[in-house]
Amino acid sequence: MSPEQKNLVKGTWAMVVPIADTAAGLFYDRLFAIDSSTRSMFAATNMPEQRKRLLQALGYVISGLDKTEQLLPAIQRLGRNHVRYGVTDTHYDSVGSALLWTLEQGLKDAWTPAVKDAWVAAYTLVAGVMKDAAKAEIKATA
Repeated sequence: MSPEQKNLVKGTWAMVVPIADTAAGLFYDRLFAIDSSTRSMFAATNMPEQRKRLLQALGYVISGLDKTEQLLPAIQRLGRNHVRYGVTDTHYDSVGSALLWTLEQGLKDAWTPAVKDAWVAAYTLVAGVMKDAAKAEIKATA
């Protein structure tokens, strides 16, 4: 990610924070609508708590964009942990689509092509690290 993209992600995240709970609700509604296979992963989940965890994880990642070497171990751990929930590469695609849609809804006119590209770059980085860690975890336990 370029420094400009990192600044765009951080700046637009600051715009989402005041509507964070609403955004998290929109995210999960959209995720379940576009990928029904994800719904069963949350069947026994306290969704208000899950929304908080999602927001905390996003905030953590965004705050660490300038220090990715420190951020990578936490993202790798998330990827390994998601294996036990049955998360597959296809789910990462669905999550990315739901996240971008949610940001577009929340940011409205601030959702520009440059902002979209920045968020795509950020999500691609995070999802790539998580998927690689998940594959390593699966291989190690096979």
